[in-house]
Amino acid sequence: MRTLAIALALAATTATAQTLAVTHAEAWTMEGPQPVHDATVLVENGRILSVVAGGAAPAGAIVIDAHGKPVTPGFVNGATQIGLIEVRSASDTRDDSSADDRNPEFSPARALNGRSTLVSLARADGMTRALVYPSPSRHPVFSGEPVIARLREGLDILDRADVAVYATIGGGAWGKLGSRAQQWTVLRMALADAKRGIAPHEQDGKGGRRHRGAGPSPDRGAGPSLESGRPGKDFLSAVLAREVPLAIQTNRESDIVQAIAIARDFDIRIVIVGAGDAWRLADALAAAKIGVVLDPQANLPYSFDQLSTRQDAAAILTRAGVTVAIGLAGGSIHMNYNAGMALREGAGIAVANGLPYLDGLRTVTVNPLAIWGRGGGSLAPGSDADLVVWDGDPLEPSTNAVAVVIEGKQVSTQSRQDLLAERYRDARP
Repeated sequence: MRTLAIALALAATTATAQTLAVTHAEAWTMEGPQPVHDATVLVENGRILSVVAGGAAPAGAIVIDAHGKPVTPGFVNGATQIGLIEVRSASDTRDDSSADDRNPEFSPARALNGRSTLVSLARADGMTRALVYPSPSRHPVFSGEPVIARLREGLDILDRADVAVYATIGGGAWGKLGSRAQQWTVLRMALADAKRGIAPHEQDGKGGRRHRGAGPSPDRGAGPSLESGRPGKDFLSAVLAREVPLAIQTNRESDIVQAIAIARDFDIRIVIVGAGDAWRLADALAAAKIGVVLDPQANLPYSFDQLSTRQDAAAILTRAGVTVAIGLAGGSIHMNYNAGMALREGAGIAVANGLPYLDGLRTVTVNPLAIWGRGGGSLAPGSDADLVVWDGDPLEPSTNAVAVVIEGKQVSTQSRQDLLAERYRDARP
C-alpha cells in the first residue's frame, strides 16, 4: 500500500512538472512594443518559464507549433455575467442578482457554472478569464461583490471571489430613490457609516438608518452573512482600506464627476464601468488613478445617459494616461452569449479608431487584471500560463483560436455548437 502511495505521488509530481512548449510563435509578451519573432514559449507548473527567439523545446515537452502565427496572453473580459446567465429570458438559468433585502452582500461565487455552454464558446474564442459582476440587488445602490472567473475546463471556474464592491448609479437605476442625487447620497452615507462602524444592514434603503430591532443586526450571530464570505460589517471596510475597489457602473459626465469626488473624499479606489462620457473627463480620471471599463462597440446610445458615447473613447482615455479595459462588450445581447468574440471585436474597433495596436491588446490582457487587482496578463517569466495561439490577427473577427492554454494546460476549443454541427453533419433534410 505504501509503495502504491509513493508511485501515485511520483506520478502526480511528474504530471505537475510537465513542460509545455509553444514553438515558432509570434509572441506578444506585453513586455515590449513588438512581438518576439520565431519564439519558443516554455511553460512549467502553470507558469511562463521563458520566451526566447529561436529557442528549442526541451525533451519530453508537449509541443504546440504556432507556425509563425500570433501568440498572446489569454484574453480577459473586464465586465460580463458569463457563468451566471445562460438564457436571459429563462429564470432558472439566471443567478445574477439577489432578491434578499436584508443586506447588499451578494457574492455570485457559489452560482458560477463552468458547464455553461457560453463558457465553452468564450473559451473557444480565446477568452480565459473574466470579471463577473452581479446585477442590482434590492438594497440601493449596491449589486454585491463581483468575482474573477478562470475559464478552465470543468465545473469550477472560480478564480477569486469578492474582488470589489459593485454599485450602479444613473437615470432610472433605482426608481424608489428617485433622483440620481439621492443615489449618490445613499452611497456617500453608506461609506460614511462604514467608517463609523455602522453596517449597510442598518440602513433602510432610502438613505436613512434602521432602528435597532427593525431588521437583522450585523452583530447577531458569529458566522458570516448568507451572501458573502465576510461578515456583514466588513462589506465596505475592504473598500475603505483600499484592499478592493468600489466599482460604479455609470455613464453620464455629471455622475463620473461625483465618482471622482468620492474617490478623493474617502481616499478609496474607484473603477468606472460603462463610462459613456468618460472621455470628457480623461485628464481628471487619470489624475485620480481611476480605471475605466468600456465597450468600444457602443456607438448608438441605449439611454440619455449615453448620448455622448463614442468609439474612439478608449484612444482618448489611453492618451491621457487612464488604464482602459474592455467589458460589457457587445451590449446586452452579446455581452454573455458571445463574450469572447465581442471582446475581440471591441478591441479591434478601438484600434480602428485610433488606439495603438499594443494598447488594444492591453485592454483585453494586462489592463483588466490590473484594474481588478488580480495582476498578470503577460507572457513574462513567472506569469500565469494562460495563452492563446491564433491563426491570424486576434483583433480580426475572422481569426480563430487554434490552441488555448489555461493554467499551463491545453484545453478544448470545442463548443456545444461544434458538437451539434458534428452530430447533425450527415443529417438529411
